[in-house]
This record gives sequence, C-alpha cells and structure tokens, in this order.
Amino acid sequence: MENLFNVNGKVMVITGGAGILGRGMCEYMCSQGAKVAILDLGKDAGETLQNSLTDKGYTAKSYVANVLNAESLEAVAKEVLADFGTIDIIVNAAGGNMGGATIGPDQTILDLEIDAFRKVVDLNLFGTVMPTMVLLKLLKDNKQLSIINISSESALRPLTRVVGYGAAKAAVTNFTKFLATELATKFGEGFRVNAMAPGFFLTEQNRTLMTNPDGSLTARGQSIIAHTPFGRFGSPDELFGTLHWLASDASKFVTGTLTVIDGGFDVFCI
Repeated sequence: MENLFNVNGKVMVITGGAGILGRGMCEYMCSQGAKVAILDLGKDAGETLQNSLTDKGYTAKSYVANVLNAESLEAVAKEVLADFGTIDIIVNAAGGNMGGATIGPDQTILDLEIDAFRKVVDLNLFGTVMPTMVLLKLLKDNKQLSIINISSESALRPLTRVVGYGAAKAAVTNFTKFLATELATKFGEGFRVNAMAPGFFLTEQNRTLMTNPDGSLTARGQSIIAHTPFGRFGSPDELFGTLHWLASDASKFVTGTLTVIDGGFDVFCI
C-alpha cells in the first residue's frame, strides 16, 4: 500500500528557517527525505544550519532573504528553482515579537508603542503574505503545492501582554482560510493552504517569561500550566508530526484548517 506520508524528494521552502522552531523543522523534514531551501535574514545562521544538515548527508541550501522585501524574495525564489527545479511545500515560519508591542503587568493599552505594533504585524502577517505571493507567481502552473502557515495560540483567544503578536497571528489564520478557497477554486484542488497553531513551547526565546533563574515557574508560567490539561509545556519536536502530515499526501483533502498543538490549552474547561 502507498505510504501517504512519503515526502522523499519533495522540495520544501521554509522562511525563518534558521529560527528557533524553523531549525528543528528543517532537520526533521530532511530526515524524512525532503530537500530543504532555508530562507533566513541571517546569513551566518542559515549557513551554519545548512552545513549541519549537509554534514549529515541531507540535501539543504540556505539563502539570505527578507520576507518583507519583494525584490529580495523574487531573486531568491528564482535561485531556489534553479537549484532544486521545483517547490512542493512552502512553510511560512518567519515571525516574532518585540517589547514595544507588548503590555506588561504594570502597563495599560496607552503604553502600547504603535511603531512596534506595526513592525510585529508587518513581520508576522506581511512576512507570510509576501513570500506566498512571490512564490505563487512562479508556481501557479504546478499541479500541487502545500502551503503551511504558522499561527499561534494567541490567535485563538486574547492573551495578556502579547497584543501585537496576537493580532498579527489572528490575521494569519484568517488569511490562511481565505487563501485556501482562493487557490483551490482558481488554481486547482492540488493547491492547499493550512496553518499550525503552536501552544506554549519552552524555548530560549521565552524561557525568562515562563521560568525563573532557578528553573521554577513564573506566575505566567504557572497560570499557563494550570490551564493546560497535559500539565506541561510543549517540546518543539511535537510540532513535527503535524508539519509532516500537512506537507504530505496524507492530508490531500485538507485545506483551510488550523491545527492546534497545545496540550489542550484552548479547550481547558473551568
């Protein structure tokens, strides 16, 4: 019987590929036989990841790309196609947050820095829309393409502090659902668009927000765990199964969905 999860030889482009979650996604998909084009703004980080992957015998190449600059994306997209011949999977993992777009416990909405808010929305929303549009121009004649966007738990319900990030990720989710209909009806059923919504994963980026120097939980960390049925934070590798499913033919009739990976946080009942 055919292995519906087979991604051997598939070409995946991942933006933010050298980032905290992107690195693991690249390595996992390579381990499953995919060929990976790493798009990242950081040249050194991208090359370091490329070397790590190729040293293991995987097929991977890094490219310097600014997801908010159409000319940069167009040039890189042509390079990727010249190097790999095609693109089967696009993962829009570029994103992030910044202090001015958050509201601390001793602040109010009046302390929100609009410029920072705009930058966070630009990076997460436009940083998803622009690579998608640029690549689609070159891939619209393909028979199949799986686009996977990265949303967030904060897109599902308003979370304290991360007002800019939450608003941007909610927009990413809406864009995902819109684009699923747009592409299937105008380009064909082989074009699929889905999103993943990670819950709370303990990474170096958010460790100080979730834990104290001695490893104990902060008040925010305690609140999150108290509202997570699994009673723990997620591990980055627990995203890989969903990524693999959405990238493969196992999800061939799936589009416009948001898959939540959060240990039950979103459905916690009080």
